[in-house]
Amino acid sequence: MASVFTHIINGDLPGRFVWKDGQSVGFLTINPVTPGHVLVVPRKEIDHWEQIDTPTFTHLSDVSQKIGRAVKDAFDAPRMGLLIAGLEVPHLHIHVFPAHSLESFDLTQADQNPSPESLDDAAERIRASLRALGYGENVPD
Repeated sequence: MASVFTHIINGDLPGRFVWKDGQSVGFLTINPVTPGHVLVVPRKEIDHWEQIDTPTFTHLSDVSQKIGRAVKDAFDAPRMGLLIAGLEVPHLHIHVFPAHSLESFDLTQADQNPSPESLDDAAERIRASLRALGYGENVPD
C-alpha cells in the first residue's frame, strides 16, 4: 500500500513543494515545529533510513543541506535542525527546520493547526531563497 508521501509525490494529495528532482522531493510538513519546516523525501518508498542505498542517502543529504541553507536564509534562523525520526510515516523523510532552541527538535510540540496562509508564505519564501542560491532548476512553480 502506498504511503501518504507517495500520494503527495504523485499528486493524489496536495503538497507545498519547494524541491523536485528525479530522486527526491522537498515539501512543507503540515505540522511544523517551526515555520519553514520541510520534509525531504525519496521518491522511492523506503521505510527505514538504514535500508537506503548509499548513493540515494548521499543525494538526500545533499538536497537537505541545500534546502537547509535556503530555509536558514529565508527565516534568518540561528541554526538549522535535521532529524530522521521514522515513526510518523513508513516512508523515509528527513526533517529540515529552523532551530531556535533544543525544544525545536521536539516533534511532539509541532503546530497541529497552522494556517494555510502561513504554510503558503513559508513555501514561497523557501522557493525564492532556493532560486537566489542558484538551485532554480529544482524549484517548482
